[in-house]
Amino acid sequence: MRRRQSGTPASNRAFGPSSAVGYVRVSTEEQATGGVSLAAQEERIGAYCVAAGLDLVELVREEGVSGTKLLAARPAGAQLLGLLGPNRGQHVVALKLDRLFRDAANALEQTRSWDRADVALHLVDMGGQAMNTGSAIGRMILTMMAGFAEFERNSISERTAVAMRHLKAKRNVYATIPLGFQRLGDDLVEDRAEMAVVQRIQDLHTFGRNYSQIAAELNAERVPTKRGGRWYPSTVRYLLRNDLYDDQPSISSPGGPQAA
Repeated sequence: MRRRQSGTPASNRAFGPSSAVGYVRVSTEEQATGGVSLAAQEERIGAYCVAAGLDLVELVREEGVSGTKLLAARPAGAQLLGLLGPNRGQHVVALKLDRLFRDAANALEQTRSWDRADVALHLVDMGGQAMNTGSAIGRMILTMMAGFAEFERNSISERTAVAMRHLKAKRNVYATIPLGFQRLGDDLVEDRAEMAVVQRIQDLHTFGRNYSQIAAELNAERVPTKRGGRWYPSTVRYLLRNDLYDDQPSISSPGGPQAA
């Protein structure tokens, strides 16, 4: 297996029917935990190409980029797409489906485009097994697995949203502690001094102050935020729209202009 260095001009590469381009990606969070490091992905892709008889002519690295972005919108993703097609790379190799695509629809759309260009997608770990779209069974498995992956992602999002609503309703501690509350065990209890600041912000908003004006007034009076920093229009906006304060009459129905 040959591996070309990133940055070599495409015209100088010797592409052929077995030419493969590898793609590895980690998001910022994954870099911190090391769960799917770039080095681990590269090692497995290299071993797969040797076993499959593919010539790994390029391996592009995407560092600190979220999988929610389309492949073409990522720096290394755009580079990958430019290396594929007739007289270029005929195989794409990645560790898992979520390294390349943000959802099932995106995966199926892109792989159909690659099929038309005679480019096969190889996934080293597709539920514990390797898979490639160069065969009918591979394309069928990809379609099924992409659908299951999106279903699971949507289910997790729904469960998270339900859990957050429950925590807010019960005033259990969630994320950072908001202004007007303090932690007591696993619950939130009201802090009267801070809640007075919340009440004042809502009153200012009711009487026509916009987010920027409220932030400026609080900073001029040196009223601290929860963490002791400065007030910003976005901070005021977040506070006024946080449904944690829904049981506070003056917070639940603010008036006045909404412009920052």
